[in-house]
Amino acid sequence: MSDIDRRIAAVASFSGLRRFHEGRDFRQWTWNDSKALMKVFIPAIEGHVPQEMVRAFRALLEFCFLVRRNVITEDTMKQIQDALTRFHHYRQIFETLGTVPHFSLPRQHSMIHYVDMIRLFTAPNGLCSSITESKHIKAVKDPWRWSSKNNALGQPLELTSLHEGCSMVLYYQELLPLFLMDSCGHEDPAEVPVVRPQTEDEAHDGEIVKGSTVLAFVRLAKTPQRKQARTVAELADELFPDDPRDPEDIPTASCPRHEGKLQVFNSAAATFYAPSDPSGVGGITNPDLEGMRGLNVARVKCFFSFKFNWEVYPCVLIQWFDKISDCADEDTGMWMVKPGVLEDGSPNLSVIHIDTVYRAAHLIPVYGPEFIPHTLKFYHSYDMFRSFYVNKYADHHTFEIAS
Repeated sequence: MSDIDRRIAAVASFSGLRRFHEGRDFRQWTWNDSKALMKVFIPAIEGHVPQEMVRAFRALLEFCFLVRRNVITEDTMKQIQDALTRFHHYRQIFETLGTVPHFSLPRQHSMIHYVDMIRLFTAPNGLCSSITESKHIKAVKDPWRWSSKNNALGQPLELTSLHEGCSMVLYYQELLPLFLMDSCGHEDPAEVPVVRPQTEDEAHDGEIVKGSTVLAFVRLAKTPQRKQARTVAELADELFPDDPRDPEDIPTASCPRHEGKLQVFNSAAATFYAPSDPSGVGGITNPDLEGMRGLNVARVKCFFSFKFNWEVYPCVLIQWFDKISDCADEDTGMWMVKPGVLEDGSPNLSVIHIDTVYRAAHLIPVYGPEFIPHTLKFYHSYDMFRSFYVNKYADHHTFEIAS
């Protein structure tokens, strides 16, 4: 169990994903903790528990993510039923090994009614069996804290009524943005809607932002870094200080040359729309391939921009990651990738335009059966391991595009 805790603590940070600094070992445990832990739990237990347990967790997570979709089609219904069948099959390992004496659990029993209830009453749209607990906080606990505590029975009721009224007004005033790249349905870049810059108050992770609707939009940070490389040669020395080769000795006759200045940025912000069926909007990168088969994974080494003929080109220096197989791993349901290298063993690097970046991907190391060292930190994960899972359970949007 201690190694599982270290594996969970070693998972790299990701926007909107909770980090467990001490693994799953902490005192007060809530439903939100369980949901956050499940998003990184499968790679942590693989190799330490029977294969059937890993597949049971995979089936359960896939069921939860599928029924969470806003739009559920007949194909989705088949996937939900398949995930439920696999879960009931593989969960028997817990009873076989004596982990539980029986499966008389109301929430697991309710899963068998989802397909029929969806046909009768449409998609749950995020409604779950813990709705009463979450609503209790908003409807009772928070209004009580805001009240005067003196004959406060009517005050929470009045606050709750006022809050619901304000929520309805905001619902009709705000529109969910749809961010669409040049390569996703628009042949002419002039047809792409202009996205206005966000203010600092609006730029919060995981919140709805106002603006025009496009499928995805990536923007460099507003301010470049000071005292950073200003030329290509300086950038090469900064990124690869241990490379014994002189940049002037590298043959660049076949490469485009840039003698001007460049600016280095520490970050970029990706804003994207998360529908239940992204392919229905026009595809992502390759409309002939679905999910991960139409996507490539890379690791960002540097964000920079340069000006040529009075036009600014925002770019990304990346290292390509190669898919290990033509399909997802059968146990975890996640695709596996590894850092790409050239024939001489050097990293497979490329410079790409930032418009070709769709969104961030979360990678979790393939730990295998070996124990990881106690000194391993989460910011070492991408450098210490040679293969990774593309975590499709990071959020609902990733689940749809990386399945």
